[in-house]
Amino acid sequence: MTTKTYKKLNKDDAVMLLVDHQAGLLSLVRDIDPDKFRNNVLATADLAKYFKLPTILTTSFEQGPNGPLMPELKEMFPDAPYVARPGQINAWDNEDFVKAIKATGRRQLLIAGVVTEVCVAFPALSAIEEGFDVFVVTDASGTFNDIARHSAWDRMSQAGAQLINWFGVACELHRDWRNDVEGLATLLSNHIPDYRNLITTYNALKG
Repeated sequence: MTTKTYKKLNKDDAVMLLVDHQAGLLSLVRDIDPDKFRNNVLATADLAKYFKLPTILTTSFEQGPNGPLMPELKEMFPDAPYVARPGQINAWDNEDFVKAIKATGRRQLLIAGVVTEVCVAFPALSAIEEGFDVFVVTDASGTFNDIARHSAWDRMSQAGAQLINWFGVACELHRDWRNDVEGLATLLSNHIPDYRNLITTYNALKG
């Protein structure tokens, strides 16, 4: 039996890749409720900002049916590398995208995108082949249905990608509540109503 090493996310070695969260493609997502999915994408973007992760935005053929990038992402990362791919389906086939990643000097890639089996899986598999550690943010990636999602997850995980949701990413990067209780609690509360209730109760008891 092969044992695999636990590779922990490290905020000093991770880079966030937000791939093809475009208006046209977003309309295809059916494996997650649309409002929940939007919340998950924004939560993923928020945690990237909170932990000061280098973040790279990319779109594919946005002048065509795929449409423009979510405007919130452009607003959140006005100075981030923005790679508008003219046609490459696999973002890793775009030289500017790969150069932007390698320019960070980081080896842990957090990837989220639409659709999961293409826009996430293709660059994830390509990055693994080049020796990067890949972490797929599962609930900030969407596709047509559960069959497509699980097929993509199986393919990526068998190749060595780690599957993790945005909450797990935030907690693993944070490591220790004592680093910043209020900051992490605010991040989580902004995107998880039940967690907001938890913190409200905690603050009331503390006060």
